[in-house]
Parts: sequence; structure tokens; C-alpha cells
Amino acid sequence: MKRLLQFILSISIALCSCNKVLDKKASDFIEPSNYYNSESELNLALAGVYDPIGNEYLYCSSLWYQLGICTDEAFYYYSSSAYSAPMFYQYDYTNAYIVGLWQQCYIGIERANLLIANINKPSMDETRRQAILGEALFLRAYYHFLLVSNYGDVPLKLTPSSNVNSVDVPRTPMKDVYAQILQDMTDAERKVNTATTIGNASHVSKTAVQGILARVCLTMAGFPLQDQSKYAEALSWANKVVASGEHALRATYNAAITNSAYSQIFINECQDIYDVKECMWEADFYLNNNNTAYFEDGKLGTMSLACVNLDTGFAGGNIRTTIKLYNSYGNGDLRRDWNIAPFYFNSTATTATRVNYATSNIIARESAKWRRYFEPPSPTKQQYYNGTNFPILRYADVLLMLAEAENEVNGPTSLAYSSINQVRRRGYNLPVGTASAIADLPAGLSKVQFRQVIMDERARELCFEGLRKADLIRWGTFNTVLSAMIPEINTSNASASNKSLWALGYSTAVSSSRYLLLPIPSLEINVNKAMTQNPGW
Repeated sequence: MKRLLQFILSISIALCSCNKVLDKKASDFIEPSNYYNSESELNLALAGVYDPIGNEYLYCSSLWYQLGICTDEAFYYYSSSAYSAPMFYQYDYTNAYIVGLWQQCYIGIERANLLIANINKPSMDETRRQAILGEALFLRAYYHFLLVSNYGDVPLKLTPSSNVNSVDVPRTPMKDVYAQILQDMTDAERKVNTATTIGNASHVSKTAVQGILARVCLTMAGFPLQDQSKYAEALSWANKVVASGEHALRATYNAAITNSAYSQIFINECQDIYDVKECMWEADFYLNNNNTAYFEDGKLGTMSLACVNLDTGFAGGNIRTTIKLYNSYGNGDLRRDWNIAPFYFNSTATTATRVNYATSNIIARESAKWRRYFEPPSPTKQQYYNGTNFPILRYADVLLMLAEAENEVNGPTSLAYSSINQVRRRGYNLPVGTASAIADLPAGLSKVQFRQVIMDERARELCFEGLRKADLIRWGTFNTVLSAMIPEINTSNASASNKSLWALGYSTAVSSSRYLLLPIPSLEINVNKAMTQNPGW
């Protein structure tokens, strides 16, 4: 199986020595002038550009866990030894996850800029050169997208740093950052290879770029930019993905281990099996027995289905469902009992026994989208990390974005209905191309009603994939939706201590508009004298 080479390329940007007083040249890095001289070196540099995607502060953990829960999908389960402030909106600009996301995105941007600046150095096949350039342009744009959508105005960085002392860089207006993101991604879309040519989801393909462009445009159409002209652009990009014919909803499954095509998606990710038709772009993780030189470890599944037995799969059980999410699924929708476990493990170091929850006990149930007992026996399962890939973009998401954009531009047309109904039919384990009285939405919905069912369907299909908070913010519903969670918590049968902390988290989140953006990190504020802080922080 082809895999993105996990190689962290350390290239210094300094043109002078690391110690001016001693006037010595550092010996632990490669200067850019001595690198990028062959196609293999360009590919190694490209691996370095990808590397932050799997970092702890991006898709290893933070974007879907520390900074991704405490919405109307999930709570963080508290214990006295496992309190983590971001899950309860209890953080400031010094928090490690606030700082880490910023740092890793700019590391990725710097590596991309170095590669782009040196792309023409080696003699090589021009088509392959352009594909590498396209991926670098896309990744530079994607890191900027993560920054601007989380922090607001941020420094736009398009050239390699030439002087380590040039740190006073002002914030670029959000609108201008997004304009450059669109330019880079559009340029990349013309250069990168197709999904069929690549054959794996580690590298971005033409259709993956198109799908992310749809996501970027929907973000621009909503809060805070409110550029509603971008709905039409999102519709165009999503339509291109569909028209390519390269992708389809997974329709088959292994009956011996699962009961639906939906659940097979996540079993495949646990087993390191690529499915490029459904999973268009993944953060790629990999373990190689105990050889840590080849580790690119993730944590997906280690926060679900609490278990202390390593053979079954160690997990903390920290991500719990909301009652709202559980009750949103219709009768016969198999996604509910896959995404939200109807059982828990009674486990010891050597055993693990399933115990079914009481019907009335919903709020204690844990997320179970990625289940560690499906991980292969080799390499030996580790306690806190694994090789399960994270889906950054799935085809189901593209269909839901298409339905949303079509509704905003043209109303609830047959195209909008068809796109969402395909996703719903697959959730009920029915043929996606055949009308269903059970799964299909009722005819005659208004534009406003259809918008609401899109919002609900995205939670049912994409829960725990790190998209919900951004969706609520761009829809302008963050405060109202989170406020409604407080009475749900207070009337539930959760423990008093959890009620107190969960309610605190939601109360804090809606207490100030400052939580619609992350604070600019302390490290940047302290070093960059041209930097300003976000309102309220």
C-alpha cells in the first residue's frame, strides 16, 4: 500500500549563524541552498509540508477532541485526574492547544513556502514537478484556512523567512487571507493528480481540493464574512466532485464483522485500509511495532469506549454523547448505535466484557465511531496512540455541502433532495440510488426547513469528526444551540459533578462572543510587536 513518507524535514531558514557571538555555523541543519536538488528531495520536502497535519495540535488530537467537542454533539467526561480546560471553554491565550495549533500551521506554511521557492531547482519531469507544486500550494492554503477560521485576521505568509529577526508581522484582514486561500487552492486544483492516479488518501487529489474549496466557500458565505456569493462557488466545486465520477458512498460491508456500509468506513480506517471513493483525504497515521523511528501516531478511538484491556484496545471513554444527538436519529438509522455505543466495557488488564446500557441511560453513552478492537493485532496495540487514519474529507460531506449550497442558491430542488437522501439511505443501510419511504426526507420542505434538516443531518453523519463547532459558528447558531444544551444537562440523570462542569462549559461558551474565535497565542503576542489580540481576550 502506498503511504505518504513520514519524514520530518528540518531545514533552517537562517542565513547567518545560530550564535553571532561565537560566529559559528550550525551543523545540525541543511541550508536551503544545499537542498531541493532532485525529485526525491522535493518529495521529501513535500512530506515535511504534510507532517504537521498529523501533529498533536491538529488531527492527531486537538482539532476533533480538545478544541472540537463541547457542542451539541458531545461532552468531555470529567474525572478528577483528567481535567482539560479547552473542553469546557476554560482557557486563555497561554493554553498549549491554543499555542500549538498556531505554531504547527505556521511551521507547515514555512515548509510549503521553502518548497515552492525551490520547486524549479532540479531537472525532472515537468508533470511530476507541477503535481508537487500543486500539493504544496494547497497545503499552504489549508494551513492558512485553519488559522483564519479559528483566529480571524492572521499574518498571511507567502514567502520563506529570510531573517530570524523579522518577527514583527501584522495581521492580514480575514477577507484578504481567504482571497489568497482561494487563489492557491484553485491553482493547486489544476496541478494535482486525480484520486485514481494517486490511489490513496494520504495525498490530496484534484477532487479532494475541490471538496475542500467547497468547505472554504461555505465558511466564507457564513459568519463572520457573510459573503453569500460564495454559496454559488461552493455549489460549483461540490458539483465538480460529483461529476468526476471518482467517488461514491460506500455501499458494501463485511457482514462477518459489521452490519452496515456506514460502519465499514471507520473499520477500514482502524485497519489502515484506504477507500478513496469515500474517504477523499485522510490524516495518515502509522505504527510499526515498537520501532518509534517509523511512528506517526494518532489518538483516534483512544478517547472512546473506556477499556483498560490492551488486547481489546485501551481507551479513556472521555467523549460522551448528548441526548440531543442520540434522539436525532430516526428508527432504523444504523448510524446511531454505531456512532454512540449501546454498550460499555467492564474490563480488567486481561478481560473485557460488553454490558448493555439501560434504555433510559443515554447521557452516559460514549462515542464509538472508531473502535479499537478492530485494529489489527500487529503491531501490538499501544495504550495512548494508534495508527487509525482521520478522515479530513469524506464524500458524504461533499454531498451534504452540495445539498446545502444548492438550497441556498436555488432552494430545495431535486438535486438538493437527491444529495441528502443518498446520505440518509446509506445510514439506513439501503441502496443509495433507490427512493425510500423510510429514509428519504418528506417532499415539499421550504428553504428554511430544508436548511434545518441539513444542519441536523450533518450532525448525524459527521459527528465526532471535528466539524460541528465550525458549522455552528458559520451558521450563526453557536450561542442559541449551546444555550439550549444547559437545560438538557440539568434535567438529565448525569452525576452532579458532571452536570456542574458540562453546564459551566456551555454557559462560558455563550457568555461572550469572544469564543467564536480563539485568542492569539501568548507566544506570538510576546514576540511579535505588530500583533494585536482578538476582542475579549
